[in-house]
Amino acid sequence: MALAQPRIVPHAPSPSFAALRHAFEGIDRFRWLLLFRFGILNLTGLSLLVVAWRIGWLDAVVATDTTHICALIFALFALGTVRAGERVWMLSRELNSLAGARRGDGSKAGEFLESIADADSTARATLAAALKLKLVQRIGGVRHIASALVLLGLIGTVVGFVMALGGVDATAAADVSAIGPMVSTLIEGMSVALYTTLVGSVLNIWLMLNYRMLEAAAVHLLTGLVELGERHARA
Repeated sequence: MALAQPRIVPHAPSPSFAALRHAFEGIDRFRWLLLFRFGILNLTGLSLLVVAWRIGWLDAVVATDTTHICALIFALFALGTVRAGERVWMLSRELNSLAGARRGDGSKAGEFLESIADADSTARATLAAALKLKLVQRIGGVRHIASALVLLGLIGTVVGFVMALGGVDATAAADVSAIGPMVSTLIEGMSVALYTTLVGSVLNIWLMLNYRMLEAAAVHLLTGLVELGERHARA
């Protein structure tokens, strides 16, 4: 006589779990993707900066920054990051408004729809080109600050070499007592030259990653606005 197989009855999800899953499915997980990417990028950079501080690299930079050029580079980088964060917030809100945009709702998409109302294809193309220039101008400040970081690093390099060579006196090379101060000045100048170049280059890369993110978001916004305008024009 064959034994009856036990029936396995799947457990129904609890009401609380089902409600949580339904709420999660209703969330647009890509709604704030730009802000999420901005946070991940800069938290990763900040973590690496903390690691450099724990190792002692930042202490070496601060100790040799007699010209305060590295401090200026850090301050300018902080300003650029804050500005990038403002632009990320602005673009995120405007990207999020694309889905339910309508004329006169106060959003960038609504303003664009209002401007192309009753416009022909040539006028719409002109307005789209003007909008592109406005978006480029909005995020261009971040790129200019990133470029200034490299320039400050190069200026620090020149200043460091001037300091190093300025402490060398060829006429005193035979004086043993003068060799020590000359070597000390040479090392100090070379430290300024190398550290300012390093700090300017690294922070430039960091800030340029933020700018590339903004650039991609601006292109996405412009494309979405143009497509939205064309759909409304054909309607």
